[in-house]
Amino acid sequence: MRNVGAVIRRRNEEAAGALIGYLPVGFPTLDESVEAAVALVENGVDVLELGLPYSDPVMDGTVIQAATVQALANGFRLAHGFEAVRRVTERVDAPVLVMTYWNPVVQYGVDRFADDLAAAGGAGLITPDLIPDEAGDWLAASERTGLDRVFLAAPSSTDARIRQAVEASRGFVYAVSTMGITGARTDVDQAARGLVGRLREAGAEASCVGLGISTAEQVAEVLEYAEGAIVGSALVKALADGGIEAAGALAAELARGTARK
Repeated sequence: MRNVGAVIRRRNEEAAGALIGYLPVGFPTLDESVEAAVALVENGVDVLELGLPYSDPVMDGTVIQAATVQALANGFRLAHGFEAVRRVTERVDAPVLVMTYWNPVVQYGVDRFADDLAAAGGAGLITPDLIPDEAGDWLAASERTGLDRVFLAAPSSTDARIRQAVEASRGFVYAVSTMGITGARTDVDQAARGLVGRLREAGAEASCVGLGISTAEQVAEVLEYAEGAIVGSALVKALADGGIEAAGALAAELARGTARK
């Protein structure tokens, strides 16, 4: 099993920080999603997030929604998620986190899900719609299996929620922000910096900032104050528009942002 926290610590010692890349399983096809994930790692992504397509993706943007709709139309099943994790981890050393809404885990069975993810070589789960005080079953299953668990925090989170996310997370805390909005860049950056500062004050060992990051320059800016930068929609769009080669090329370009200044 790959340790996410160890990889992030290492990348903060040898570079400016970690680059985390997201792709949905099954898009454009299951085989292509595996090849694209491998290409990301081969081009500089340090930690992979593989998203499980879901019929009600309330927290996903339009690019990722379109990709997951196609994956579901192609016949995606939860078993394909474990298959993808296994196939990717057989070929690359980067830790693979699964990003999923909580309902599919409950339907599958929390303990069964944890066991199958660990058996596939997965590192843990990112659960965007699960809050720590409702995560007792997952906390127990992840303790038993040694899986990482990544909870979300936002600029609007109360101090109590911030503390809960820090205490419950293992690997990193996912700091939800928005980057690259025209005309609002300074305010957005300030919100992200403030959130990471609050997480650090609450004891977070690693905070990674996600949502809206699409360029090497934005990666570099995030890594000035956070331990990792998360890129999703831009990589999915590159895959949709230009295939595996384009996704790999964007990963290589984004990885430039992890270089020490």
